[in-house]
Amino acid sequence: MSLFTVKEGKKLRCGYTTGSCAAAAAKAAAMMVLTGRRVDAVSLQTPQGTVLQLIPEDVSFGPQSATCAIRKDSGDDPDITDGMLVYGTVEKTLSGLSLIGGEGVGRVTQPGLACAVGDWAINPVPRRMITEALQQACQQCGYTGGLRLTLSIPDGQRLAQKTFNPRLGIVGGLSILGTSGIVDPMSEQALVDTIHTEMDSRRAAGQAHLLAFFGNYGVDFSRDHLGLDVSPRVTISNYVGETLDYAAYKGFSDVLLIGHIGKLVKVAQGIMNTHSRYADGRTTLLALEAVFAGASREVAQKIYDSLTTDEAVRLLKETGLLEPVMAAVCDKIESYMDQRTHGQVPTAAVVFSNAYGVLGQSSRAQAFLALHTKGELR
Repeated sequence: MSLFTVKEGKKLRCGYTTGSCAAAAAKAAAMMVLTGRRVDAVSLQTPQGTVLQLIPEDVSFGPQSATCAIRKDSGDDPDITDGMLVYGTVEKTLSGLSLIGGEGVGRVTQPGLACAVGDWAINPVPRRMITEALQQACQQCGYTGGLRLTLSIPDGQRLAQKTFNPRLGIVGGLSILGTSGIVDPMSEQALVDTIHTEMDSRRAAGQAHLLAFFGNYGVDFSRDHLGLDVSPRVTISNYVGETLDYAAYKGFSDVLLIGHIGKLVKVAQGIMNTHSRYADGRTTLLALEAVFAGASREVAQKIYDSLTTDEAVRLLKETGLLEPVMAAVCDKIESYMDQRTHGQVPTAAVVFSNAYGVLGQSSRAQAFLALHTKGELR
C-alpha cells in the first residue's frame, strides 16, 4: 500500500480490509479457473476509488476449481488480523453466482447486525465487492456459466476470540468487513461503528435499557461490587456523545453509564469525548466545586495540583467535602447527558474509584441500577 494519512502529526500507512482481501481472492481464483493460467497480480478498485494491486498466495488450480489467498495488510493500524490469509476457492457451476463461508468465517446467530440470522458474517459492501469481482472475471473471460465461491480464513476462529464477535453472537470465526475497502489507521469512525453495531445487536435482541461502560474497569467493578449483570453491556471507549446520540436514534428507554471518576468528571463539564487529547479539566472542576462547598484556598490549590483524581478524592475525603462535591458533579453529569439526548432518553451515571469505591450517583441511577441487577434484567 502506498496510500498514507496524517494523524496527530504522524504519517501513517493505510491498509486494506478483509472485504478487499476476499474480493481480490475471488477475482484471482475465478480468473485462474476460467483461463487455466496463473494470476500473479490482481487489480481491485475499492468503493472509495483506490485501485489495489494484490498478490495471490498459495495458488492451486485445475479445470473445474481454483484456490488462492490474499494476505491482509492493515497498514499502521493495530489490527489483530494483520498478515492473516483470506482464501477464495472458486468452482464452476451451471449458472448463477453463489457465496458461502468456510473455515474461520463467522455465522450470525443474533438479530440486529448487517447480516441476517443464520447467514455468513459477510457484510453488505464486501458482498457487493465480491459479486462485482466475480462478474468482472466472467466478462473478461467471456464465460456465461455459474461460479461458486467459498471464503475461508484458517486462523479465523482463533482470532475471532479477540474481537467483539462472541459478544455479538457471531460464532465460528471472523466477519468479512469494510465499507471503503481501505483501512484508515487508528480510525475513530471504525471504533464508533463498532459501538453502534453492539447497540444494534442489543436493541434487536429486545434490550431497552442500555448499560454502558468506558472499559473493563467499570465492567469488573460493577460485576464484583454492584452485583450487576454486565453481559448485555456496551463498551463505549471515550465516545460518550456518539453513544448518547445513537441511543436516542435507536429508541432505547434509558441509559446508565458507569465509569471511573477520571472519565466522568469530564462529562460533568460537557466534554463528550473523554480522550485526554481533547480536554481535561478534571482537578479544575473538583477544586472549583470544593470551593463552592466551603474549601479553603489552600485545600482547593492542593486539589487543583493533584496529579490524579484519586489523589483529589483523598483530599476531598479528608476534608469532609467529598459528598457535596460529588453530588454537584453527578448533577452536572446527568444534566449534560440529558442535554445531549435532547431529553428524548433519560440518563443516569454512577461514578466510582478503584481505591474508594462508589463516589456518587445521579438522581435516576438507583432506579436504573435495579434494571440491571442480576436476575432482574429486563
